[in-house]
Amino acid sequence: MKILTIAVAAALGLSLGAAQAQTASAAKKPVATKKAPAKKAAPKKAVTKKGVPAKTAKAVEAHTPVASPSQRLSDTELQIARNIHTGRIQCELGADVTVTADEKNPGFFHISAGKQHYYMHPVESRTGAIRLEDNRAGAMWLQLGNKSMLMNQKLGQRVADECAAPQQRDFAARMKEQPQVDLLGGNK
Repeated sequence: MKILTIAVAAALGLSLGAAQAQTASAAKKPVATKKAPAKKAAPKKAVTKKGVPAKTAKAVEAHTPVASPSQRLSDTELQIARNIHTGRIQCELGADVTVTADEKNPGFFHISAGKQHYYMHPVESRTGAIRLEDNRAGAMWLQLGNKSMLMNQKLGQRVADECAAPQQRDFAARMKEQPQVDLLGGNK
């Protein structure tokens, strides 16, 4: 009888251990719960480049007197603008550049070459060359006596070269006809 009691106790112990193992494994498994609905993200506020909310920037602009772009140019830059050749200017390789003065802002120019468009203003130069620049696009129009060129400074390349308005072609012809003066005092 002792053996029978031990066998029954052992059997009960095994079944009890199995039951405990099942509840332990059930406890380890993650319980499927419903997830809370995701919170909607707050709408993003429009922010300008300097980190100021767009709404604030508009309010400041509405109460700030705005100077026209031509009022920001110096007298020297306005004088340079009077010497810019305008119109459709022929360049090498059949290209052309169109230079148009901005009627609303004296001293500013619209320059286009193919699909590229720039809004430029004069810049003083130490060499005396006439320069127009579009700082935002990184472009420059350089006008010399005998030719002009359009350069993209960001890409480091010329967009158009050997551009010549009628006045520049006349100047180039005179340069060929008249001898240049040597820096040491004689003629070449």
